Amino acid sequence: MQPLTLLTGALSALLVHPQSPWSDAVKTYRPWNVEQAYLLPPSPSDWLDEGHLAYFVLDIVKELDLSAISRAINGKDARGEKPYSPVMMVALVLYAYSVGVFSSRRIERATYEDIAFRVITGGQHPDHTRISDFRRVHIEAFAGLFKQTVQLCQEAGLVKLGIVAIDGTKVQGNASKHKAMSYERMQEKEKRLEQEIAELLARAEQTDQAEDERFGEGQREEDLPAELRRREGRLEKIRAAKRALEAQAARTRIAELEEQAARNEETATTHPDATERKRAATRAKKRQEQAKELSDSRSDDDNDDNPTSGGPTSQGLETHQTPATPEGTPRPKAQHNFTDPDSRIQESGGAFLQGYNAQAMVDAESQVVVAQAVTNLQPDNSHLQPMLEQTQDNCSALPEVALGDAGYWKPDNAAAAEELGVDLYVSTKRRKHGTAPPDSPEPYPVAADDARAQMTAKLQTNEGRAHYARRKAIVEPVFGQIKECRGFRRFLLRGLPKVIGEWSLVTATHNLLKFYRAQTAA
Repeated sequence: MQPLTLLTGALSALLVHPQSPWSDAVKTYRPWNVEQAYLLPPSPSDWLDEGHLAYFVLDIVKELDLSAISRAINGKDARGEKPYSPVMMVALVLYAYSVGVFSSRRIERATYEDIAFRVITGGQHPDHTRISDFRRVHIEAFAGLFKQTVQLCQEAGLVKLGIVAIDGTKVQGNASKHKAMSYERMQEKEKRLEQEIAELLARAEQTDQAEDERFGEGQREEDLPAELRRREGRLEKIRAAKRALEAQAARTRIAELEEQAARNEETATTHPDATERKRAATRAKKRQEQAKELSDSRSDDDNDDNPTSGGPTSQGLETHQTPATPEGTPRPKAQHNFTDPDSRIQESGGAFLQGYNAQAMVDAESQVVVAQAVTNLQPDNSHLQPMLEQTQDNCSALPEVALGDAGYWKPDNAAAAEELGVDLYVSTKRRKHGTAPPDSPEPYPVAADDARAQMTAKLQTNEGRAHYARRKAIVEPVFGQIKECRGFRRFLLRGLPKVIGEWSLVTATHNLLKFYRAQTAA
């Protein structure tokens, strides 16, 4: 028998032996009484460890400019129930988004169940409707807080603007793709509903006549069959959606004609051939007449309820334009979503969702988001220049180097970056994820007017390969931290203006977390 086995057996026998000095010992526990009252009230500062995120958020909120929110609240009637402190409400929303609690109901519940939330609110418990209304009403002011978080991070040395990377991620909107309908389907559905309503009315009239003969005349509006009211309501919604699509398509076509007219006017003044100048002038005049005719044919009732459709967002990004025929009507496949008309079908990783395209420009130093935006336009290539300009506005400087994947390539972007003084590295074609541009040991000559070839050659240099290899490690983890770590996978608000504000709130709290972790690590 092994010595260790013998020792273990001897100790066991000694512990259970009746004559053992430990046989009568009783194990004692720490006092525990859930009904024990406090002799003195506890201090909230003792509930959490020093340096907790909740205390950090409370300190940061005191440094933020909340005048836009205060003005909006003070502009209301002073009578009635007293509002909660805007500083407390802002701190509550910022902390909730920082820790991945986005639902107003969950935020309200946390003010009862979570110590950090109780510290933030000082023991108050705003109702979920108050929280939801505060976020919705002041969402534009929350969007303004993003710029302040960038400046705070910049002052702390977390933003260097040596290298930035841009990318977009598709985020589910507060709508289902099954609630979208194409213009072609609307036309078919409209005819079918009109026929069904006519049949129901005829049947109702027959029933009315039979009942009048039996019981006497008299029919009230509320006596209409529920099925008829439902179909009439559905028909009105489809007609309203049709009018919205038709108004958007007309705007699209007018913009196309005006752009064509402008190009032809330029040709009419710059082309060396006199005959071609004359033809271009004729084409320009014709396009202008077509645009005016289409504009004049639209009545005031043709305007849809979505003035931002087809035009730039408040952040300067292009938006989805309803595809139009040469006559200015919607193409058959043009779609409208009945839940959130601003949202669009977006392709993400081979799957399709009803949502938005969220953009982020990320600084390489600490992965701070220095510019952000949202659009409903699927392609990314028109978003690079507005994002660079927003970076300059937020940081009062432009980055030295900017990186982007193939989705951001177009010759105009290269020219715009050069004009701004930004060294741009953007892939000119899609590659398998994780692969670098191919080696080119010997640089080859390219034409001066071939922007694509020039960018391709630039990426194949040692410097270009080294820069571009960092792109995915700078920007893609940010979307992972937002979507996976904090669980933000869909917008709660509807409509592009409110979605812009919500994404600003998400990226602002991302920056606050970077600032907080940099301080705690110091």
